[in-house]
Amino acid sequence: MPILYVVATPIGNLEDISLRALRVLREVKLIAAEDTRKTKRLLNTYGIQTPMTSYYEHNKKAKLDYILHYLTEGDVALVSEAGTPGVSDPGYELIGAAHRNGIPVIPVPGPSAAITALVVSGLPTDRFLYLGFLPRRAGARKQTLKSVVRERGTLVILEAPHRLQTTLSDLQLILGDRQMAVCRELTKLHEEVFRGSISQAIDCFTQPRGEFTLVVEGRREEESRKSDTDIERRLCVMHQSGVKAKEAIARMAGETGLSRRELYRTWLKLNKVSDEKGSPCHSLERS
Repeated sequence: MPILYVVATPIGNLEDISLRALRVLREVKLIAAEDTRKTKRLLNTYGIQTPMTSYYEHNKKAKLDYILHYLTEGDVALVSEAGTPGVSDPGYELIGAAHRNGIPVIPVPGPSAAITALVVSGLPTDRFLYLGFLPRRAGARKQTLKSVVRERGTLVILEAPHRLQTTLSDLQLILGDRQMAVCRELTKLHEEVFRGSISQAIDCFTQPRGEFTLVVEGRREEESRKSDTDIERRLCVMHQSGVKAKEAIARMAGETGLSRRELYRTWLKLNKVSDEKGSPCHSLERS
């Protein structure tokens, strides 16, 4: 039965490709490429003449049925513009469609910008959250960052050069001046890995060029405890001022990105303390 191979290709240096990937690209009947120009350079480097078809964000719906039909006749290799297909590109839709149609999907692993940046960052790798490209609109971008304020795992973000300064500023505003790594042009001629605080990165990359992967420190344990106390204190003030639960929770959810359910549990706890011991804020005032 024909197979869909998910083939990882270099993110920069063309030597970063496996012997297995080269063999598969030679043997399949068709290569579905996100960027046929970049893939053509790779194929020419290794003397591979397999036919290609484009499969990218703006033609994915038109090409999906074509590629699925091709898979009834022969093997197809899916490759992204660079790195591992299916991560921040339309490849995952083709992979999902192949599964739904009973077509075997076999990975041919290799380079990934996110993993490469993470392991070279010097930040913890035991737990991380991949955010991909943040939303372009300021409000949506800030809301996304608010939703991960309490995440203790390392954050990995992709960004274009013309949005780098804006994203770094939002990171500092919402997450605080955490430690981070800014990885530029990984495995390419002008590769650069900056390590320092977010504010230092803002000062360093005033005229950014190239492709960027940002690796940001997760929430520290002591910051989480301090944040919890601050939130309880602010809810206390609103509680004592007669602010209704719905309004207080909506206000805090908008400011912190925390779920309304979690904030409501805190509100109920404060109400319980108030019923049992009077003012719920006495212990917080002493902390």
